[in-house]
Order: sequence, then C-alpha cells, then structure tokens
Amino acid sequence: MDFVAGVDSSTQSVKIQIHEAISGKLVRQGRATHPEGTEVHPEKWRVALQEAIDDAGGLSDVSAISIAGQQHGMVALDSSGEVLRPALLWNDTRSADAAADLNRECGGEQAMADAVGSVLVASFTAAKVRWVRDHEPGLAKEIAAVALPHDWLSWKLAGGTDIGEIFTDRSDASGTGYFNSVTNQYRHDLLALALRSDRTISLPRIIDPHDFGGKTTGGILIAAGAGDNAAAALGIQAEPGDVIVSLGTSGTAFAVSATPTHDSKGEIAGFADATGIFLPLVCTLNAARIMDAASRILGVTLDEVGALALQAQPGAHGLTLLPYFEGERTPNRPSAQGVLSGMTLSNATPANIARAMVEGMLGGLADAVHSLREAGVAIHRIILIGGAAKNSAVGPIASSLFGAEVLVPEPGEYVARGAARQAAWALSGSTTPTPWNLGEMERYLEEPTPEVMVRYRNLREHTLGW
Repeated sequence: MDFVAGVDSSTQSVKIQIHEAISGKLVRQGRATHPEGTEVHPEKWRVALQEAIDDAGGLSDVSAISIAGQQHGMVALDSSGEVLRPALLWNDTRSADAAADLNRECGGEQAMADAVGSVLVASFTAAKVRWVRDHEPGLAKEIAAVALPHDWLSWKLAGGTDIGEIFTDRSDASGTGYFNSVTNQYRHDLLALALRSDRTISLPRIIDPHDFGGKTTGGILIAAGAGDNAAAALGIQAEPGDVIVSLGTSGTAFAVSATPTHDSKGEIAGFADATGIFLPLVCTLNAARIMDAASRILGVTLDEVGALALQAQPGAHGLTLLPYFEGERTPNRPSAQGVLSGMTLSNATPANIARAMVEGMLGGLADAVHSLREAGVAIHRIILIGGAAKNSAVGPIASSLFGAEVLVPEPGEYVARGAARQAAWALSGSTTPTPWNLGEMERYLEEPTPEVMVRYRNLREHTLGW
C-alpha cells in the first residue's frame, strides 16, 4: 500500500498529513509553529518542516510528497542559491505603493488585470520585488532567482543548490504578478519592470498538476505543490460551481471556474487552480484573528465567543464592526484600522460584542461572494473551511449574511489534505485525481439578514469612501 504526504506551510505553522494514496484515509500527522512577523527567513520554515515530519513519525514509508504553501512571499536568492534576505510575506503591506506604481507603469489597472489576471496589491510578489529594488538596491543587484515559499521548500527537500532546478505549479505562480495563467507563461517583462532591469532572473519551472518535479534526498517523489487556497480546493474536492470560504489567518472566498477572470477593480484575483483551470479569489487580511481578538476583549474562550454571539440578535442591536485590524487587502486599504461603531449603553453587552465581531469577520467575505457572482462566476454551493469555521456561531451567521445555504465539512487540514491528494494523483499516473471520502457536511440555512450587510457597507463607505 502506497502512502503519500501533504504539507501545509502556512503563515503561522506547518502541518503534515500522511494518507493512504488510494482511499485517502488519514494515517498520521504532525505540526510545528512558524515565527511571527511579516518577514521570515526561509530557513525557519525548513527547520519547522523537519520538526513536523518528525512529529508525524517520519517519511520512511512514504512514496510521494507535495507541499502547499502561503502564496506571494518573496524568497530572493543569489547565484549560488543562498537566501539574500528574510522573505517578505503576503501580509507585509510596506509594498503597497510599489504595487500601485507597477499597475500605473503597466498601463493602468485594466492592463495589469489583462496581463496577469489581477490588479496588483501589496501582497503580490512583484510588488515586493519592486520594494526591495527601491529600498535595498545593492541587495537587489545580487538577486539571481526569485522563488515562492512552497517552491523553496520543495527545492530544499530535494537537496537543492542549483537555482535552475527550482520548480512550482501554475496556481502559486499565478500569485506573483508576473505569470499569465491563461497562456501559462511567465511575463518576464513585468518582472523586469519590477526590478527596473532587463537582466535575466531565474524563475521556477512550471510543473503540470499531476507531475513530479524531483525527489527528496531520501528518494521520495516530490509533486508540483500548490498555493494554499488551490490545495484547499483540491482537498475539499471542489468542482466548478463551488465557492470555498476559508477562514484562516486571512479570509478568502474562491471558486473553481472553467473560465478566467480579469477584474480591473482589483477585488478579484485571477488565480489558477491546482487541476489546470482557474480559481478566481477574493482575499481579506482579517479573519480568524478577529475571533482571537474577541476572545481577548471579552476574556472568554473561542467556544464561549460563539455561544455568546448566538445569544444576540442579528445585527447585534446596532453594533457593527469594520474588522480592518491589520489594514485590508479587499478593499485595498493597507493602512486602515478596525472600527466598532454604534455602541450605546444598552447594546454594550458581551453577547452583542461577540455577535458584531463574528458578523464583521464574515461581512467582507459575504461581499467577496457577491463580487464573484457579479463577475459571472457560477455559484451553486458555498463551503466553509478553516480554523474559524469550526466555531458554533460561524456557520449559521454566515448563512444569514450570505443569504444562501452554507455547508461545513468535518474539521480538517484541507490544505495539507489537498497537497497529499495531489501527490497521490501524480503517483497514480491518471489524468484526474482519485476521489477520497469526505464524510458528511453540516448544513446551515438561516433567514437572510440583508439589513446587517447594509449597515456594514454603510460603515465601510463612511469610513473608507469605498
């Protein structure tokens, strides 16, 4: 019996799962933490990955492995493969002005969306390359290769030293700002624009979703890997018409789609998925950590936050949260701050505050689902995943805000599961991934509360003019 391993190297931690390749049965798993911050030396990820592998009992019986990782992060390497500086992560907003400059220099937001599927914001790798070029020009001259977090980890598993042997997949490449997921080609001209130089920079080879890019130093086959959201879609076995709302460190709403998007407003990123089609995606910077903040503010556990929120009426008796605790990506306001509005002596209760926090966290994602619909993305099902989806209040409140039935699968590490499923797919030699048993999903269908979304949007417009 073949076993496969899937890795989720996320912002806060790394998780690894070992599955039976054919049935998908979870055999064992491990995890380790990542350092906090918006820039991290990649070696910290490699050390954490080894800790997670050890925690999972090692890989001696594993035939294939795949790594999914946080998107956008810039790993700058010199010609010998040495890391030049700590990686700037997706949630590092110092590159916001650089993103705006690149959009303008490309010919405007529509031109950039046509070129790479997305209007650039601070998260995109290209914006981080430009920031380094403008603020660390001496270091920028030494850059010989740029990799993403999952690319770099796969390469290191293979004992990599030659920068020409780094590989990636189209889903993660589509978040760089210099890759066209329709033609499946890098836009070297846009990378040159970011660097203000036309010198040759090595970029990872694009591996097909069901292919291997190399072997570990122990002989385990390494699959292409994927961006975290694309891997989650593969793990949840999403099909065209499914929208997945993921509540992790960031909040994302993304759909598996047979057709690409080119949103000039910048709300929808035109990413690729992990199977060969597309993954239009809306990302917010603030999701599960809003629940953490509610827990700290109220002095209760996360479970108690959920219970309190369900005690309050929809709309929290007039309390509304704009949850931009760490700036925001959609809308693109990297310097924004959170706002709790409408507080009175009568509604200042733990239950109302808890409800407002949950509604605020979900409000931006309800708008994200609306934006996907407006862009013509077919939506048949809404599936909630991620750490915060486990909370008792999130499913029913999401259904009321989205105005639709919401499905919540069994708690699981769907990014790691998706990576493992990709490894199994490559191992099978098939043109399509093998279905794995998902188990039952909880279903929530609540009375719609459009008035809550109206108040949320009015607060956003009043605060941000957006």
